[in-house]
Amino acid sequence: MNITVAQTLEMPNAVLFARELEAALKAEQEKRKRFYEMIDEDRKMEFINGEIYFQSPAKYCHTQAVTNLSGLMLAYVRANQLGVVATEKMLISLSRNDYEPDLCFFRNEKAITFAKDQMQFPAPDLVVEVLSESTEKRDRGVKFEDYAAHGISEYWIIDPDTEIIEQYELVEGDYELLLKANEGILKSVVVENFAVPIRAIFDGDLIAETLKKLVAG
Repeated sequence: MNITVAQTLEMPNAVLFARELEAALKAEQEKRKRFYEMIDEDRKMEFINGEIYFQSPAKYCHTQAVTNLSGLMLAYVRANQLGVVATEKMLISLSRNDYEPDLCFFRNEKAITFAKDQMQFPAPDLVVEVLSESTEKRDRGVKFEDYAAHGISEYWIIDPDTEIIEQYELVEGDYELLLKANEGILKSVVVENFAVPIRAIFDGDLIAETLKKLVAG
């Protein structure tokens, strides 16, 4: 259960609670500094609510979904000069946690501020997470809440086993489900006019034809 500020102020021990919280968060930030020192290019790592998570190797269906979607979106975004598409090793640093999403997109107004040697990045405009057994709880739980809290406008959750995609749009601070399907057309809210057949994300044989249509407009 989430406790609001108003509820906290009703607590007679609110000051003691705040002191304990401040001390806990201070200790957590020290651990976060150590996490930054551990980061390297060979390991996918995330810092979530004070814990460090190392990502295990992904299944073939997982990597293919990421590869297919990122290839389509990257080609489209570059052709139309819409911003930046990044996969997996881009560290998204929010107010408390650090994530490495499977795929994310930044509009130009954010992307033009990035430096060549930058290693930490702000909240993207779109995040895509591809589920695995080890990450599904976090992808649907803490990440779902954290991405919404930090104003990420669109969130896709892809299940590579069932080949179902869930598309969420941020509306007044909360995510609303726009689409849950394993076929049909997936049209992005934030990537202008980007629309792809859902089957192309899971079937590599459809990539060439889909890519040709995307780039041709």
